[in-house]
Amino acid sequence: MKVINLHDLDGTEHDVEHGNWRSRRFVLAKDGVGFSFHDTVLRAGTETEMWYANHVECVYVYAGHGTLVNRETGEEHPLGPGTMYLLDGHERHTLRVVEDIHCACVFNPPVTGREVHDEHGVYPLLTEDGDPA
Repeated sequence: MKVINLHDLDGTEHDVEHGNWRSRRFVLAKDGVGFSFHDTVLRAGTETEMWYANHVECVYVYAGHGTLVNRETGEEHPLGPGTMYLLDGHERHTLRVVEDIHCACVFNPPVTGREVHDEHGVYPLLTEDGDPA
């Protein structure tokens, strides 16, 4: 059993900051459960392009507002508390944030915590020892 308070992650290697977002990772690949689980805050006034070519991501928004844009179809979806979206087709997407969006995110396969978005917004697929999968 693992029990962690969100603030226990503050300032640790599980607390990842980027200009547009902050992600605190509760569960990572090294936990060996087949997924990773993160609490992420996307900052107001930002626009972030992402593409999880190597992962499926499920996101549940519990606070804040913005828009999810599917860059492949042009479809726009409002985001707000109670909204879930699943990127099960590896969709290239953009998040436009009006009010800080707080969300819980699950990744499969799990991330190691060392991934960095490349120029296309893609996380590489890494193994726990840090090698490309």
